[in-house]
Amino acid sequence: MDSRDGASTAPLDGLADSPAADGPAATAILPATGTPASPANSAAAPLAGRRIGPVAPPTIYDVANAAGVSIASVSRVLNGRGNPLPETKERVLQAVAELGFIPDGAARALSARLKEVIGVVIRRPNAAPATDSTAEAGIFQDEAESLQFPDLINRGIEVAAQHRDYNLLVSSVDVDDQDHTRRIETLARKSDGLILHDQVINAPQLERLSRQVPIVTLAGVATPTTSNVGGDNQRGMRDLAFHLVREHGYQTIAYLGGHPDSPDNLARHAALRAAVHEAGGTLVDGPQWQGDYCAAGGARVIGRLLTEKGEVPRVIACANDQTALGVVYALMQHGLDVPGDVAVTGFDDIPMARHLRPQLTTVRQPIQEIGATAFEVLYSMISNAEPTQRDIMLPTRLIARESCGCRPDPATPAWRLG
Repeated sequence: MDSRDGASTAPLDGLADSPAADGPAATAILPATGTPASPANSAAAPLAGRRIGPVAPPTIYDVANAAGVSIASVSRVLNGRGNPLPETKERVLQAVAELGFIPDGAARALSARLKEVIGVVIRRPNAAPATDSTAEAGIFQDEAESLQFPDLINRGIEVAAQHRDYNLLVSSVDVDDQDHTRRIETLARKSDGLILHDQVINAPQLERLSRQVPIVTLAGVATPTTSNVGGDNQRGMRDLAFHLVREHGYQTIAYLGGHPDSPDNLARHAALRAAVHEAGGTLVDGPQWQGDYCAAGGARVIGRLLTEKGEVPRVIACANDQTALGVVYALMQHGLDVPGDVAVTGFDDIPMARHLRPQLTTVRQPIQEIGATAFEVLYSMISNAEPTQRDIMLPTRLIARESCGCRPDPATPAWRLG
């Protein structure tokens, strides 16, 4: 039986005559919840001692939920494997006693197969080409290795996993890597489930892999076999566009994008375009505005535009904060004031955004919470075969700071690049 199919819930033969169900200490179990029945909540209470129809026994999932631990932790306690914490052992044994759980062969086999490991795959940006000697690229030569956003997400995953006694295996693939599927499949065989960052594999690969192991994507689209967790890009970009056009009066806004195939990038671009037009402004975009989610990519785009055309639009809305960091740097290197000459905004609200000078206007999404939520959804898929929710969108919020023309936050210290 596959671990995603759940443990057998067929009644055990002779359960009514077993020691756990015999005598005055016997406790009826509500089939739907696995919790003890009482005269107030059980229609069978007035008929104590009589068995009315088949009653599904509690499963290993019920024990894990009651004890607040992973299925593998229950297995360790019951099978005497490993070295569970005394508190964990006590909670498991208490749940077993309260539920009257009797492990059967299927449940033991299922729990033994769990590895207590989650695989996480991120997409690593390309470093600046060695032949690129521009100042914009050079200052951020090592920035591609500073994966601030995915690192924050992974921290959220890690904290949530620790609460369930799970560990992480983290791997990465290059943006342009076309031969990474085999490595991801190897990781899947070592894990109980996978969390895949932004567009790590394509749709056919995802569909095939998700039939072998539970998968949660980040910033993707939920499918019949996968779940997805992300931030509300549409609301965030809509609020940003209305703030720029209606409150500041900016009429021309450029969008400097992330990876062209990134679901987040596509969603933010579409939402910004619709909202800017609705607010009465004009959106500037196109291939010349294609970034890569990195500061070096943002700086390179601005440097090239200023060299070729000598000017840029009044506002540059970036796909993420790291891109905005490079944009601000490049504008200042060319003698332009932010926000006096050009306003700049980001998305994510990574810690650097509030310490940049000028402080960065951005759209905040709960980055670590996205990671923690992704783990909990995956855990529910591993434990129950079905997630509690298939597609989860966490709220975003506009954070208006100095870089769009708002007054700086005096409570936040700032530093100047360069």
